[in-house]
Amino acid sequence: MSQASLKPLAEMACDVLQTADGAEKTALSRRYAAEWFAARAAGDAVEIGHGAPPLRPSRPARPELLDPRDVPRRKPGSIEGRQAILHAVAHIELNAVDLHWDLIGRFTETTLPMGFYDDWVKAADEESKHFNLICDCLDENGSYYGALAAHAGMWRAAEDTAEDIMGRLAVVPMVLEARGLDVTPGMIQIFKSAKDKGTVAALEVIYAEEVAHVAYGSKWFHFLCGRHDLDPKEVFHDLVRRYFHGPLKPPFNEEKRADAGLPPDFYWPLAEARV
Repeated sequence: MSQASLKPLAEMACDVLQTADGAEKTALSRRYAAEWFAARAAGDAVEIGHGAPPLRPSRPARPELLDPRDVPRRKPGSIEGRQAILHAVAHIELNAVDLHWDLIGRFTETTLPMGFYDDWVKAADEESKHFNLICDCLDENGSYYGALAAHAGMWRAAEDTAEDIMGRLAVVPMVLEARGLDVTPGMIQIFKSAKDKGTVAALEVIYAEEVAHVAYGSKWFHFLCGRHDLDPKEVFHDLVRRYFHGPLKPPFNEEKRADAGLPPDFYWPLAEARV
């Protein structure tokens, strides 16, 4: 991939964000990630550029988006319950694709090392893969993404932190994605009990790779705190209280959170203070 034919990364981000269909969005995300890393491996000069990401990404007409309180709950032991779990995971993964590309394209006025962009392009690529894995699982379970309603709350964190990169890192990877580390083992057990080996395998891939995404958030949050001579734990607590709507709910997966660079004194005080 020559420098002349490679778009600035911020423009790639906007292209993905403005693509509505989930399959098309993730295909474009994966293609741009491959082009980016091919150029990086070849030693080509690459440009971050400047983008103007939309406040909200383009999305397909379905699923219908509801207030989280209005999304129907189903018993996880039934086929309908397992379909609902998979649908919710697919929705989370598609949002994550947009969240990572938005992080890449929105904060280009902040000077950051090239490793920041490598990390988040890799994360966006993996989230795209995760969405497609779960869509395959939905198909095998007799459903598809868009068949059920989904909640509209996930993008709220992006809107709230649209002008605050440290707030974005604190709330999205270090709170929302860390929550995935807490709940995924339980989901894996549900599908093991149903003898759904394909879904178990997909969820195990997601579980392993999400640790790195949380770790990217922690790494770059600490980097920016160091740049400004700030105490990371104090700043994290302040930002989560400001931007995160709702309590941090135990139980926490302390082992995987530690692997991702999140010590207990980051999240337990917030949970205890908001019970």
